[in-house]
Amino acid sequence: MIGPEINFIDKIACVFPGQGSQVVGMGYELYQSSREARDAFEEADEALQFPISRLCFEGTEDELRETINSQPAILTVSIACLRAAESNGTIRPIFVAGHSLGEYTALVAANALEFGDAVRLVRERGRLMQEAGKAKPGGMAAIIGLDEESVEEVCMETGAQIANINCSGQIVVSGTKETIARTMDLAQSRGAVSVVPLGVSGAFHSPLMQPALEGMAQAISQIDFRSPEVPIVANCTAQPITTSDEVKDELLHQLCHCVQWQPSVEYMVEAGVSTFIEIGPGIVLSKLIKRINRQVQVLNISDPESIKATTASL
Repeated sequence: MIGPEINFIDKIACVFPGQGSQVVGMGYELYQSSREARDAFEEADEALQFPISRLCFEGTEDELRETINSQPAILTVSIACLRAAESNGTIRPIFVAGHSLGEYTALVAANALEFGDAVRLVRERGRLMQEAGKAKPGGMAAIIGLDEESVEEVCMETGAQIANINCSGQIVVSGTKETIARTMDLAQSRGAVSVVPLGVSGAFHSPLMQPALEGMAQAISQIDFRSPEVPIVANCTAQPITTSDEVKDELLHQLCHCVQWQPSVEYMVEAGVSTFIEIGPGIVLSKLIKRINRQVQVLNISDPESIKATTASL
């Protein structure tokens, strides 16, 4: 999908958002204005045998918040954005990366995974994660204003686990509901600027997701993965992966382990990336990247206007 036709002076990384970036009506303008985007929505509908496009355009906030729905919906919109943008000229990144769910979108962009397979796989991932959340109830919270070492110390006392290292001063923790409540209280007493419970259905990227592992391993074993055409900076290691076996290992490992987003961005910058393009609904990753490094250029592709603006910037 991402190919070699155009070389830009800036070294580019394409990044793809994860769960939490969904919004009612996402992708509708692109569906109306771009044949390529419309084809992506129709392909997703066919792959899932139900209209995920209608859920994106007309679903309620509660429907879109459900893990089983939000994951395929966000992936579909992200690929629709990418295809619409590439109709104006191929983007050639030196890396791709995605935050949690977004790693599956990155695989599609790097031609390591067929789009139809990816939509079905993340629908199953969402179902398994939602079920794991029921089997082992838990939650997540963002800790704002404490460094990683301080949050780690809090987690050691409460039994929570760091789930996302998003940027300096923004770390997400996972655990049982009781554990998260204790962690939020203790973090505040240790000087956190704020603590924010997240509206998710489970303790993602923690051992509480173990019930989803067997089913996910089975689902992954039935999919034909290829080696990525563009290196993917992996969530769990913040290092590039380039083979299909590494991809499969990463997708299983990230279910129960921390998303190393800040180290991933720092790795790409150190490797020469000067422009990041967030492709998909929202600007969550764009904000995080700007907090990680203020010197890089950050662009966003989420609708027809942002595609025009990004194309002009490049």
